[in-house]
Amino acid sequence: MREEEVEKLRGVVRDCVSKHLYSSAIFFSDKVAAITSEPTDIYMQAQALYLGRHYRRAFHLLNASQIVLRDLRFRYLAAKCLEELKEWDQCLLMLGDAKVDEFGNITDMKDYTSMYLDKDGEDREINILSAICFLRGKAYEALENRAQARLWYKAAIKADPLCYEALECLMENHMLTSEEERVLLSTLQFGPEDGWLSSFYSCLVKKYDKENIVEAKFRDLEQEGFHQKHTDKSLSTLKNNTDLLACKAEYYHQCGEYQKCFELTSTLLEKDPFHLKCTLVHLAAALGLGHSNELYLMACNLVKDYPQKALSWFAVGCYYYCIKKYDQSGRYFSKATSIDGTFAPAWVGHGNAYAAQEEGDQAMSAYRTAARLFPGCHLPTLYIGMEYMRTHSFKLAEQFIMQAKSICPSDPLVYNELGVVAYHMKEFKKSAYWFEKTLAHIPSSSSEMWESTIVNLAHVLRKLK
Repeated sequence: MREEEVEKLRGVVRDCVSKHLYSSAIFFSDKVAAITSEPTDIYMQAQALYLGRHYRRAFHLLNASQIVLRDLRFRYLAAKCLEELKEWDQCLLMLGDAKVDEFGNITDMKDYTSMYLDKDGEDREINILSAICFLRGKAYEALENRAQARLWYKAAIKADPLCYEALECLMENHMLTSEEERVLLSTLQFGPEDGWLSSFYSCLVKKYDKENIVEAKFRDLEQEGFHQKHTDKSLSTLKNNTDLLACKAEYYHQCGEYQKCFELTSTLLEKDPFHLKCTLVHLAAALGLGHSNELYLMACNLVKDYPQKALSWFAVGCYYYCIKKYDQSGRYFSKATSIDGTFAPAWVGHGNAYAAQEEGDQAMSAYRTAARLFPGCHLPTLYIGMEYMRTHSFKLAEQFIMQAKSICPSDPLVYNELGVVAYHMKEFKKSAYWFEKTLAHIPSSSSEMWESTIVNLAHVLRKLK
């Protein structure tokens, strides 16, 4: 067969893949690989098999190739097959030996750049090392080695800031404290054209900074065009981007501005009703406002559309929590954790449902599990402190709330609870100090959420007279 005929067949394979005709892609790629025996054609055949969900066959094809340990594309795809087969130890073996330090810097790794034989890749492609680091992180997380997973996710995003999945895992699984998030973002090496991405990432992390700092981040990003030097006025900004507005809604929720948050998420869900990150914030705002009808409708729709997702059953738990049926609420939060053990809101909700029934031991158990699984989330530790406060164990309460403060030193709720503990211990000067700290950290003094703090401070000042 002539070379031009082979090239036409390659084009057919690529077209089949783009049209999701994977059986056709497998059929024709098999013939091309048989004719040429070229590594690139073997790789194309393996890709078609992988996309067609023939993972064992794809792995066998790659593993039988003599180039599998010389070309990173082969090695990475073979490891991806093992990922789908849930053979995590073998997946790590396929990815090779490497170590990573506590800052996410890769050590003891060979110069893999010479092993990457794809000379015809895209102009702007994700660094293959970043993809490998991310897959290592997923394997370690599946093996419940979250400490190693955290390091490899950091290595992935540091190897290439375009590897958004790594940042997403770090953020959603609460693997980093707010300070660690800030340090990590400051070490990322963005390209000159990626200023907008740096700003976007800074909006994704925990948003407990001063109001003017957070608002400035959003304002800068909203005015950011993808090509700042381009004069074409048709270039849209990110102002109305759904992901950015979902971040802003999350910020409103953290500020206690539940009505603002709810209005924004309602608008977003009209535009994109299946944006699950926005849906989570919408549920939290609806719960904060006591909108049980909205929670009921959301829960019904989610269970219908996504019965296998933890978020759906979390929504059901939120509905029952809102109408004060805490026993049913706890059961659905528990179901959400059984579906996805890394879904932090369900663990916290599970603890809150027990706490609402004054079942302290079960609440503590749920909070401790959450604190262990999500070291970057201060809320489980804070709630442990609040449970100790409820049982009048004020010294232990103070110890855990201070621990929550070390994880997230900019959340005003932490300082408020420290003020309450100090008040119960009759340390009124310390209590006044913490309540004043709370007011200094709140984003907006007009928020109704913090009126009780002002009243508490007034009581303390009266005691000091």
